[in-house]
Amino acid sequence: MSSLDHPAVAKVTAVLAEAGQQAAADGVRVLPAEVRTAAQAAEALGVPVGAIANSLVFRARTADGAETALLALTSGAHRADPARLAELSGLTDVGKADAAFVREHTGQPIGGVAPVGHPAKLVTLVDTALRAYDVVWAAAGHPKSVFPTTFDGLAELTGATAGELAGEEKDDRS
Repeated sequence: MSSLDHPAVAKVTAVLAEAGQQAAADGVRVLPAEVRTAAQAAEALGVPVGAIANSLVFRARTADGAETALLALTSGAHRADPARLAELSGLTDVGKADAAFVREHTGQPIGGVAPVGHPAKLVTLVDTALRAYDVVWAAAGHPKSVFPTTFDGLAELTGATAGELAGEEKDDRS
């Protein structure tokens, strides 16, 4: 089975098409090797690392104490700040999620988590740093698959709240 035939990639492609983002759906690309980091994806695509939209899943709590997943679509040029994510989302106790939690809430593996195609809608934030790029690349449900989009396309597709997701210390990887 090729990566395009993978059920998660097929689901992401269908969601993109159903959302009217046909160029993104048609642009799903299978890379020669898995790209589980922004740096690997940028190198494989020949783009700046900041143009990679990392889909990072965090474990968080709602106001009533219920555990939930938070999806941060962060520029690959820096790290997301959990305190900033909590502030923007209104959630508390925002912290790292393990692989089992990520798969439970997205149906996708770490390194291949797409902004969409999950079993249920996730609270989502999108990094305003992605506005600096005409095209941004996001995972398409598998560690070897990506799709092209834009900051506005990501925000519209996911219903995300936009904000600066990095803390004071930004990585200058580009």
